[in-house]
Amino acid sequence: MGANCHFYPASKVWAPWNLFCADQVTAGDGAEIYNPAPVSLGSHAILSQEAYICAATHDYDDPAFPLIAYAMTIGAYSWVCARASVAPGVNIGEGAVLGLGSVATRNLDSWTVYAGVPAVKVKERQQFDVGPSSRS
Repeated sequence: MGANCHFYPASKVWAPWNLFCADQVTAGDGAEIYNPAPVSLGSHAILSQEAYICAATHDYDDPAFPLIAYAMTIGAYSWVCARASVAPGVNIGEGAVLGLGSVATRNLDSWTVYAGVPAVKVKERQQFDVGPSSRS
């Protein structure tokens, strides 16, 4: 955990040992990180209320239904808005925004705003210089 991270009391992390946070990461009430594989959140990343990060699924073509877990990255200065969901294996680029209630089923480009189900690119986000030390 980096400095000044804030996880609200009703946020949930399934496997704290698989969570890696840079400085100033925030997870709002009801935000949930299901992380049987490592999940990394960059500096100043925000997960708003009831955001859901899902880092695993099951192989439904195998009768044993084994778990398939994915390492995932949520970039620095990115924002997963309230009630938005990120599907297994999806990475969110630096500064990307996933809008209210949206579902990311593919990687999100940096400094871009996405919305909808499934999420589609809506517009570019104004990029600001975040400096090299805040990208970890």
